[in-house]
Amino acid sequence: MSSSSPIHPLLARDARFTNWGLTFSCAPLAIFEPENVDHCQLILDHARRHGRTVRAVGVGHSPSDLACTSGYMLRTLKLNRVLEVNVDKQYVVAEAGITLDSLHTELARHGLAMSNVGSISDQTLGGIITTATHGTGINYSVISTHVIALSLLLADGSRVSCSREERPDLFIASICGLGSTGLILTITLQVEPAFRLREMQHTTAFDDCVQNIDRLVKGSQHVRIWWYPAADSMRVFSADRTAEPKRIMATWLSHSFFGFHVLQFLLFLGRYFLNLNMFSTRFAAWLVKDDVVNVDDSYRIFNLDVRFPQHTTEWAIPYENTQPCLHDLHSWLAREFADPRGLRPHFPIEIRFSDSDDIWLSPSNGQRTCWIGIVQYKPYGLEVPYSDLFDRFEAIMFRHGGRPHWAKAHPLRPDTLRTLYPRFDDFIRVLQDVDPHGIFRNEYVQRHIFGKADCDASVFRC
Repeated sequence: MSSSSPIHPLLARDARFTNWGLTFSCAPLAIFEPENVDHCQLILDHARRHGRTVRAVGVGHSPSDLACTSGYMLRTLKLNRVLEVNVDKQYVVAEAGITLDSLHTELARHGLAMSNVGSISDQTLGGIITTATHGTGINYSVISTHVIALSLLLADGSRVSCSREERPDLFIASICGLGSTGLILTITLQVEPAFRLREMQHTTAFDDCVQNIDRLVKGSQHVRIWWYPAADSMRVFSADRTAEPKRIMATWLSHSFFGFHVLQFLLFLGRYFLNLNMFSTRFAAWLVKDDVVNVDDSYRIFNLDVRFPQHTTEWAIPYENTQPCLHDLHSWLAREFADPRGLRPHFPIEIRFSDSDDIWLSPSNGQRTCWIGIVQYKPYGLEVPYSDLFDRFEAIMFRHGGRPHWAKAHPLRPDTLRTLYPRFDDFIRVLQDVDPHGIFRNEYVQRHIFGKADCDASVFRC
């Protein structure tokens, strides 16, 4: 790019990207940080002329190599403005690079809020839309279903708008499009009047929770469950809208000292003494054993303090398979624990729920969904074993009709994905129409969507 260009890339040793989980890293040819649409068009024009690919990346929270590229990387964090807030019609128009943290603040100024939020708000609006990120609530669909309209910059440099009424195929493909349909510039998002949530937390035995899980899940608007396998206990979080005043039950000693510093040290020791992970799980379950009631602004209840970088995988199964799947997972882990050389996983196993939708590549497409995710933390950023654990977990999830979360690493390729997603080939058709030369296709997209064998994720592993 010429020296007269208003935007200059970061080059050489500065052109390095590592995701939040410290699990994948890449060295793009250049990293650009555009501040407006004109800058984006310049970058795209340059890529077309030189036969390069362009990968849009926000915070980089995806724990897979979804954000990684050997081509040009376009960081969206300066494309972060709120362009319109309509209180009467309850929608907001924002640039795709805005973080949810910033969006929550701006919406609150107008007495509005997102209807549902995932566990983390330190990620961009564009990022959560392109991966069909979810919160929890059996009557609440993935966040992409709240999108009313998009504006995109296509591979040929044209700027287009799309919605369910205008270019509907492009719209449906883009709201879980893995960033491959075009560069999302703006998002029109349906919101609602600001609200508080009353969250009740209690701990119960695994068998009791699973036996009553349908009643628990349908008994509150938003239900999340943390399973501590070595303690054989489940922590149930049930949240509902309320007009009660705020009240927060938390202490520095339990949440910051024991919940962060002590646990991280125990996880560190668990790298060398695997059986210590059993104790750490029981200790973590003990820390949160008491019944708790919190009342706060909705997004503060939805969000969690995700403390440690981590390997993670999460799969979505049909809701009706929840009980048998959890029982199979329980039996598998019991065998591991009974084996002196068996696996000793970290905690918790997180269980969430969402309603069905019609988005082509959404894991909740056509079915109410139970999401189950596991983690292996990286204490002090250090590596831990995880591949055998994830392989065995994923085999059980797949057996129960599982579909992997797109933002997280998974082994599935087009032949298998085509059997899980009835509109998979419609998605490919849209990509071939709007981006025939693959400018927006990074290695992740080439591998999982187009089956390219020479795009293995291992080249990006930290």
